[in-house]
Amino acid sequence: MAPDNELTHAWVHGLAAARRCPTPVEVPWGLRVDVGRGRESVRHVLLRTDERSVRAAAAAADRPYVRIKGFVEPEAALGLLGPAWERNADELMMTTVLRREEVRLPAGYTAEVERGNGVAYARLLTPDGEFAAGGHTGVHGALAVFDRFETDGAHRRRGLGSAVMRLLTDAALDAGAETAALGATEEGRALYASLGWELRGLMAGFVRRT
Repeated sequence: MAPDNELTHAWVHGLAAARRCPTPVEVPWGLRVDVGRGRESVRHVLLRTDERSVRAAAAAADRPYVRIKGFVEPEAALGLLGPAWERNADELMMTTVLRREEVRLPAGYTAEVERGNGVAYARLLTPDGEFAAGGHTGVHGALAVFDRFETDGAHRRRGLGSAVMRLLTDAALDAGAETAALGATEEGRALYASLGWELRGLMAGFVRRT
């Protein structure tokens, strides 16, 4: 099970926008994102998963910590990538239809939302103005990509994550989005499923070690 290339293409562009990366570049095997953060300098996303395309993406990785992601069978892909590669940071792509819902904040918390050019950052603050929870979204066409949700450990299990998601949903709808996608961990899968998100496939991740 894997999403079609149109959805994956929009997801990559929306994620790049949410993370304020340069616009993804078309390459023969899919898309290249120049991340330029920490050890991840470049990310390749496979839109074509035949043997020639996978090998070509690996050959284009000319330095350590370049990453490749794609809806591929992980062990088979590793065999094509070669011994310099290992599994890293798999994601479960999940999607949902966006609907407005009332945003309710627990007593004492306030919300701030920064918007611009289809990108939004929502955060919740404590009465002392300290960070409690936050998240980002980037819109590409009719798709909003939700990313980097975070709740401070001292403020969990209070519904803050749901409030952030509703704030970002409003921002995404205002920017013209109709549906949303995110990359979930296996631990987060059940939570998102309970909120109406549908699993679309496993995006296997690989990193070049040397």
